[in-house]
Amino acid sequence: MVAIIGAGVFSIVIVLSFLIVCGFPLGELTMGGQYKVFPKKLRIILVMQLILQIFFVVIVLQMGGLIPFWFSENATKIICIIMAVYLSFNTIMNFISKSKKEKYIMTPLSAISAVCFWIITL
Repeated sequence: MVAIIGAGVFSIVIVLSFLIVCGFPLGELTMGGQYKVFPKKLRIILVMQLILQIFFVVIVLQMGGLIPFWFSENATKIICIIMAVYLSFNTIMNFISKSKKEKYIMTPLSAISAVCFWIITL
């Protein structure tokens, strides 16, 4: 159940990232709210981030036993730990963001995802 919650919440972030890449005015949800609409040059970075986000949804589902492992269980667990640490740090950064939208929308999403990754990992 935790894997489904983690994947679901993280999928919301994926959808938001996809919309930002497509040019929707949601840039205030990321990077401290520096841009309302992300510049095209920065969208390339978001595309790479989007691919990683999809990969991490697969990882959490694998650790939850919902889909077969692509890598060994140990390698998958290490990836999951790295992601849990990253999301924990990301939660802090979102919380101290100057952007109210990032603070109030992305912080809870990041925190819930981090907790799910930690529970699945440990």
